[in-house]
Amino acid sequence: MNRFKISLEKKTSRSHEVFIGRDILDRAALLIAKGNWAQRYFLITDAKVAALHGERVAETLQKAGLSLESITIPAGEQAKTMATAVAVAEELLRRGADRTTGLIALGGGVVGDLTGFVASIYMRGIPCLQFPTTLLAQVDSSIGGKTGVDLPAAKNILGTFHQPKAVFADLEFLRTLPAREMSNGLAEIVKCAVIDDPGLLELLEDWAAILRRGDDLDTLLPIVTRAGEIKKKIVEIDEKEHGLRRILNFGHTLGHAVEAASAYALPHGEAVSIGMAGALALSQRLGHLPDADGERIVALLQKLGLPVRLPAALDREAIMARMEHDKKKSGGMIHFVLLKRPGMPFVNGGIPGERIREILAAAAPERKAQRRVKTGGK
Repeated sequence: MNRFKISLEKKTSRSHEVFIGRDILDRAALLIAKGNWAQRYFLITDAKVAALHGERVAETLQKAGLSLESITIPAGEQAKTMATAVAVAEELLRRGADRTTGLIALGGGVVGDLTGFVASIYMRGIPCLQFPTTLLAQVDSSIGGKTGVDLPAAKNILGTFHQPKAVFADLEFLRTLPAREMSNGLAEIVKCAVIDDPGLLELLEDWAAILRRGDDLDTLLPIVTRAGEIKKKIVEIDEKEHGLRRILNFGHTLGHAVEAASAYALPHGEAVSIGMAGALALSQRLGHLPDADGERIVALLQKLGLPVRLPAALDREAIMARMEHDKKKSGGMIHFVLLKRPGMPFVNGGIPGERIREILAAAAPERKAQRRVKTGGK
């Protein structure tokens, strides 16, 4: 089992450890019992994850002596709303949860973000632990303390920073993931490599075929660990995204807009892949990034089974409207994380709307590569 500590400040309760490995559920249960973070826990999961893993996880935690109950929410991004958060909070109140209660998030990014959000606001803050079950959540959303829910016009627009007491990323959960979900997680790993680690980028290129297959957990373990360490390093420097942490949004300004414009029919990782391709194209057009570097990264995304063009059904103006509501916008300007070369990102002071429209037009799908995606329109 690999482990690293996210040290946010000396002697602060926000510092915590991230554990990554295979078959670590039993050890996780013992560590939670030893941590004594709460007297009583609620396992928050969604309907799909509950059917796959809920009973086994609950039994393991209870065998370690933990007092545990479960709350199940609907599956999917559509459940990541304030209404769901309120429903969970009301259920906690009905069952007598108090400030000695902790929440355990068992699921992907939706469950992790929503559970963390509820934990941050219920009785002004109770402990939370993360058990990410998707590759995307294991390398990204479970690490760093960001929580949130969506509004119809924008993703994660309501949220808080609330660090978990611990993160337990058991790669065995990934055995139940469909191939498309594995590729979603690989998009965030590519992002980490692009912004911070050219050596990891080379490793992803060498192992692309194996990683896309998704069944070699021994190969995946050091890559998941390295991606987590990259995020750890950035979060330690800039916990609340005042400066450096913004580079973790590479591909996300356009990606979140594409995701929202599709009414979340397009998965997060695929939307971020499209967003990264757009950010690379902007970097090239503005003269920051050599064409060869941009083409190399786009080729890797394609090798990993990720899209780099917009779905044919999406309205470009709807995407622009979503970017206008992006929470990373400031001073009336849409800010993009761009690239000078692998390992050297920077935040652009603002991209004119017409230049963004040029990129959207250039990202139109090739006829034979079109994938229809339902939009949120009536």
